[in-house]
Amino acid sequence: MIIDAHAHLWNKQQGLVNGKPVVGLYGGRSDFGGELRQMLPPYLYDGRNTAEAFLANMDYAGVGGSVITQEYIDGNQDEYLLTVKSGYPERFRICSLYEEQENYRVKGFDGIKICAGRLSHDLYSCSPIFQKAEKENLFISIDLAEGNAQTKILEELVQSFPKLKIAIGHFGMVTVKGWEEQIKLARYPNVYIESGGITWLFHKEFYPYESAVRAILTAGEICGMDKLMWGSDYPRTMTAITYLMSLDFVTKSKLLTEEDKTMFLETNAMKFYGFHEIKIAEKVKNMVED
Repeated sequence: MIIDAHAHLWNKQQGLVNGKPVVGLYGGRSDFGGELRQMLPPYLYDGRNTAEAFLANMDYAGVGGSVITQEYIDGNQDEYLLTVKSGYPERFRICSLYEEQENYRVKGFDGIKICAGRLSHDLYSCSPIFQKAEKENLFISIDLAEGNAQTKILEELVQSFPKLKIAIGHFGMVTVKGWEEQIKLARYPNVYIESGGITWLFHKEFYPYESAVRAILTAGEICGMDKLMWGSDYPRTMTAITYLMSLDFVTKSKLLTEEDKTMFLETNAMKFYGFHEIKIAEKVKNMVED
């Protein structure tokens, strides 16, 4: 059962980038701090990025469950994600969003998202969040600053909260020098790495992203394939590729063994996020298949 460890949903996009508003428009476009950007694939034409649209993509690709993380550029989606989990409790795990100088929520959520690379204060100041998450049996989803800028501090927090599950996102910002230092943190039993955004980071190479696959193998050598999880970064990466392509570059790779693929796509995330077997829609032959 394939698990997507990094995706986004929103009912209405009202976020911030560098202190400027990000507002969803039509045709999949957004006002991105004063610049027009194609934020969504154009078929999500009304600016809404709903669970129902995502589930259709998941079913078509054979993906059983997904972890919904959050980002400042989308605005806080806590309320919408609670309705998503209520409607589809077996299919989704959800994160609340930690925002500086704002209360963060734990009730009803599975994890807490920290956009560490965008904090105005030191990561040390997030220690109470880590403590609260450990006490409430939640996981931490964290996107670190590029390279090794925050790895030392996070390592100290990992050591302070050994029972707290921590997932490092964006595959350690794999195309930036020093990314391996983030991967090394997954040598700790409670730390895993998820690959949300990896197709974005290797976009210039494009499909089938052989360099991304080689990076996955390198990370496996550093911390073990049993600590790595696939993530699509849906829906932003779907402005360049389809959801199925974000999965196919792994499933069709000849560089990864079948055991590697099973751990990366299925068993590691099921264990980390607590998913159970889900009966998904039977695959239907599409119009270009014989």
